[in-house]
Amino acid sequence: MAELTAIIAGRGALPGLLAQSLRAAGQGVLVAGIEGFAPDDADLAFRFERLMVFIDTLLARGVTRVAFAGAIHRPRLEPEMFDPRTAALVPQLLPAIQAGDDATLRAIVALFEDEGLPVAGPAALAPDLVPGPGVLGAHAPDAGATADAARAASIVAALGAVDVGQAAVVARGLCLGVEALAGTDALLAQVAALPEALRPGRPAGLLYKAPKPGQERRIDLPAIGPATIAAAAAAGLAGVAFEAHGVLLLGRAETLAEADARGLFLWSRSP
Repeated sequence: MAELTAIIAGRGALPGLLAQSLRAAGQGVLVAGIEGFAPDDADLAFRFERLMVFIDTLLARGVTRVAFAGAIHRPRLEPEMFDPRTAALVPQLLPAIQAGDDATLRAIVALFEDEGLPVAGPAALAPDLVPGPGVLGAHAPDAGATADAARAASIVAALGAVDVGQAAVVARGLCLGVEALAGTDALLAQVAALPEALRPGRPAGLLYKAPKPGQERRIDLPAIGPATIAAAAAAGLAGVAFEAHGVLLLGRAETLAEADARGLFLWSRSP
């Protein structure tokens, strides 16, 4: 039987890129999104309060697997909208939601798979979106950047262990900022606004991104794209590094062109 993949789409470019890659490989795609946040080209919109009805709809349409792509919104829930089967899951999901994002995502993955819908990650469906190790652009990190990347990787691992963030900025051994709920754009804006007295020169340092230790990698992988490079340049950084096989590179050609034009290195670093 031919594969039919349901992409549960969130914000950003990833859902469209993933759909494009699957269709180019001759595979069927159905795009769905949370009501009020679904992309314009979505085939289905659903409410979280009727999640089990949505899963039944996917099965009835012949969906054989599910992929989560893009930043997923946390909608405001309306108790009166719950169908009985979804309502019965609330006691099961609540402890995971209270434990943090990664526990929540694991619980959602398990829920779909328990209903007969395997969850596939972008790395399995479109491996070209998740680069292996190497310097990707025209500029290479120097010895100082290599040391900064090692320091940043340690910081990101510590953040991830407590389910906080997936990125840090380090310059000449100094941590200039870490990612929290507001995301990478806010982190880079914060670094750009630092007083010069707190910075070890410009351009210097790097943004480093990596998955959390033990993260469920089929969902919520960190990502970078052309806007990340532009923001890193505005923050006075010398480059961007990320964990090889662990970060989505969106708009590869555009991202490399942006890095080359701005003189930043783009490094997929072996963990």
